[in-house]
Amino acid sequence: MALSRAQKDMESLQQEISSREELIERARALQPLLRTHAQRGEAERAVPAEVVDALTEAGIFRMLTPKRFGGYETDLRTLTEVSEALGEADGATAWTAMIVTVTNWLASLFPDEAQEEVFGADPDARVTGVAAPTGMGRRVPGGWMVTGKWSYNSGAPYATWAAVGALLQDENGAVVDQALVLIPASELLLEDTWYTAGMKGTASNTLIGRDIMVPDHRVLSVPAAAQGTYPRSNREEEFLYTLPFGSMLLLCLTGPLLGLGKAALDMVTASAGDKPLSFTVHGRQADSVGVQIQLAEAALSLRTARLHVLDAVNQIDRGDMDYGQRTQVRAQAGYAAQQVLNAINTLLNVHGAGSFAEANPLQRIWRDANVAARHAGLVPTVGYEAYGKMLLAINEPVSLMV
Repeated sequence: MALSRAQKDMESLQQEISSREELIERARALQPLLRTHAQRGEAERAVPAEVVDALTEAGIFRMLTPKRFGGYETDLRTLTEVSEALGEADGATAWTAMIVTVTNWLASLFPDEAQEEVFGADPDARVTGVAAPTGMGRRVPGGWMVTGKWSYNSGAPYATWAAVGALLQDENGAVVDQALVLIPASELLLEDTWYTAGMKGTASNTLIGRDIMVPDHRVLSVPAAAQGTYPRSNREEEFLYTLPFGSMLLLCLTGPLLGLGKAALDMVTASAGDKPLSFTVHGRQADSVGVQIQLAEAALSLRTARLHVLDAVNQIDRGDMDYGQRTQVRAQAGYAAQQVLNAINTLLNVHGAGSFAEANPLQRIWRDANVAARHAGLVPTVGYEAYGKMLLAINEPVSLMV
């Protein structure tokens, strides 16, 4: 008997959930390794090579790579929950894995010839990138001659390709487009500039390129992509690569933050059963009503953040979003990030000054979360402004990344 459309849809959903749960379990299985190497990664300012190898072996970087190249072609929900699980163990590793994975998705929006160059011979290709258009491309026969300097390229030491932003000039020197261009990492210089208070292990260093020839098939127009026009071939079965550009590239940033928040809550809650509340009658923090209330507030803030993130992520994964919906999910991303920061601040208030001992992972969580939440894509006021303008029917776009 032939299956009904509803049965087929249910089977497809069950397969997606099964694949998602398997990848989340793989991420959880890596947590002990990540915790072991977290301090080393911070000291060396790069995720250790053995951790990157373990992520590769677990298929983490293949999550959003097309199936025709050996990828899993999952969805944003899977990336979010996997990076959340990794973030519970180490924020820098989670951030690096997330950036590579979502930039692999970005590379899959380029023309098929570029996709073949990136993934054809290497299904485990690692694409990193910087969207800010701090490069310049001059029109030459067959493509563009690109020169630029691109900062904050997370995962730079392990990249095989880079997608970097550039303004494109015609033969007369007039800027005709803003684009992302794909360049082999071997053609770029790496400048060691990532000296920061948090997320030290992401090795978000600076890329430098001078007069690099980029053929036309390795160019993606950002304004066109922001409107949902991608230069790849349309394949009905590859729905993942029709999802909204800005929404995908912004909501992915929240997964590691959710993991960091959960890690902080777990640590502080666990210690409250033994840790005294100094200068009070309470031999255990857990006996204090004040502590109980603060833990509840923090837990609810984290739950609020996660509910907002998953609501937005699920909406993105369904596709076909209008501009108003995209402004809402942009606002939700920034709001969720602030809820995580509020929760972590409360939790460190509960745990006390000992939170900032170098041996205490809480201080690294606090620093990592505060740096991550300041990413340009999570600045809350930008999202609020875009969403507020939409609610008031004010037609003044705030950003291409919506």
